[in-house]
Amino acid sequence: MRIDMHMHSTASDGQYTPTELVRKVKDAGIAIMALTDHDSIGGVEEAAGTAKECGIICIPGIELSIEHENELHMLGYGIDIHDRELKAFCEEMVQERSTRNEKIITFLADQGVDVTMEEVAEKAGSDVIGRPHFARVMVEKGYVSSVKEAFDKYLATEEFSKIERKKPSARQGISMIRKAGGVAVLAHPVSLKKTGEAMEEEIRKLTSLGLSGIETYYSTHTPEQIREYHALAQKYHLVETAGSDFHGEKVKPTIFLGKKEGGKEWLVDKELE
Repeated sequence: MRIDMHMHSTASDGQYTPTELVRKVKDAGIAIMALTDHDSIGGVEEAAGTAKECGIICIPGIELSIEHENELHMLGYGIDIHDRELKAFCEEMVQERSTRNEKIITFLADQGVDVTMEEVAEKAGSDVIGRPHFARVMVEKGYVSSVKEAFDKYLATEEFSKIERKKPSARQGISMIRKAGGVAVLAHPVSLKKTGEAMEEEIRKLTSLGLSGIETYYSTHTPEQIREYHALAQKYHLVETAGSDFHGEKVKPTIFLGKKEGGKEWLVDKELE
């Protein structure tokens, strides 16, 4: 049975609508999926409805951006999308992103990159605008040759990181997921940029806050990283998940549904029983 527990739709920064995404999931031969949009549950109901028509199990999910020295994202699975606290948080994040996006426009202008909010909104196709939408406009206007170059040169730099954005702490994020009836899973642990004892200390701290799992199998994880995360999951009794982080070929051209980066191998070496 093929699974993919990490993907994005136009409800955040993905290329495809929830319905289009589910149909691509079906075409990829995936039986169990989770829609995990950034700080958004706006696409879950649509995805669940289409998944039911396609005979796919769709687990309601979300991916929270957490305040951290590096990049820390927390996946929430099995959440109640009608939970009042979670809904209020997502609505607040829409407003936060709107304010931040205006700052991004100014930041890019200072770098000599002329991008308008109207151009970015057209690329987004929804109320949720993220960095990939800016990147796609920058590619279209010839400032960069790829989305990756846009991030490397402008949207993921130390200077860009100074643009403030409100994020919950790990304690707050995990608590919110659990209160909404879900389980909290550490997304792409490689993004923490830690190994060995430092990585274990992070897992120990997060587990003490209620972490339930770790995304052991991820599109860019190396075999060595998979072994490390698997060992930590075993030691701290964490569930292990597999996710591609698929956004669409216009956003992340080397990431495929249910597969490792490049699309030649499945996320998990052998099918799950």
